[in-house]
Amino acid sequence: MAGRGILPTMEGTGDASHNSSSATVTGTGQKAAIIDGKAIADQIRKEITAEVSKMKESVGNVPGLAVILVGARKDSSTYVRNKKRACAEVGILSFDVTLPEDVSQEEVVARVKEFNDNPAVHGILVQLPLPKHISEEVVLGAVSYEKDVDGFHPINVGTLAMQGRKPLFVSCTPKGCIELLKRSGVQIKGKRAVVIGRSNIVGTPAAQLLQRENATVTVVHSQTPNPAEITREADILVAAAGKAELVRGDWLKPGAVVIDVGINAVEDLSIKKGYRLVGDVCFEEACHVASKITPVPGGVGPMTIAMLLSNTLDAAKRAYGVANA
Repeated sequence: MAGRGILPTMEGTGDASHNSSSATVTGTGQKAAIIDGKAIADQIRKEITAEVSKMKESVGNVPGLAVILVGARKDSSTYVRNKKRACAEVGILSFDVTLPEDVSQEEVVARVKEFNDNPAVHGILVQLPLPKHISEEVVLGAVSYEKDVDGFHPINVGTLAMQGRKPLFVSCTPKGCIELLKRSGVQIKGKRAVVIGRSNIVGTPAAQLLQRENATVTVVHSQTPNPAEITREADILVAAAGKAELVRGDWLKPGAVVIDVGINAVEDLSIKKGYRLVGDVCFEEACHVASKITPVPGGVGPMTIAMLLSNTLDAAKRAYGVANA
């Protein structure tokens, strides 16, 4: 997944023996419609570009996003480059700091505080994972909740869990899942939703967001007995387990909508790179049962950076007193 340097879906959901690939799949009689996350993310980026341009005209400033990278992990460096490129495409300013692997925690926190105090910076993102000698809790907690575009600050996380309150920011991947559902014309209100996985980054906030949309939500996790029985009741399934093709076709209610957050590399010697990417849902089975489904790749993944840009735009709107913040 999508943009963090770690996979937020790596949170185990149970024994692999729950898989039932040999079971009979009762389908809907037609293939599921594909929820094209890339196309939806592209549309959102166009909307953001237009709003940033309007902001520049009206207040003379544009949003700014700061990214702090610690160490030289290739995956993290790639994610940071992608974010900088995405910012440039929509007109958002990029600020970035790259620190050595052995940097002190105090130095990382000091850099965070510099960005907190910089009025040109509206969003701050600390690329995860951090080296083991640095506390993610301390560093993420140092980010101003008003610039917490990743949605990880305890104030934003806590506010999301409270009825009648609205967090300034919501974690980008679960926010993207809800946006995919809405822009695909899926009714959430009154529906039975099941989330597989309970990570702080995806599973838990996804369940809270679905509840805010008035779905009835069940969370399946590594200690849940008979998960397939529960998922078969879901009108909407969000799979965020980090286990390749855990969800089989016979785990699904015919006509269910499936949002597959997982991205897992599995060996495939038939292709040059020796592996292919699959989700937490067995797509080949699920597409004959579900009514709508996200592919992997090209489903949830592109939405994560789009939501990061959206959060940064919202932060700048609040800072400059622009309407609809």
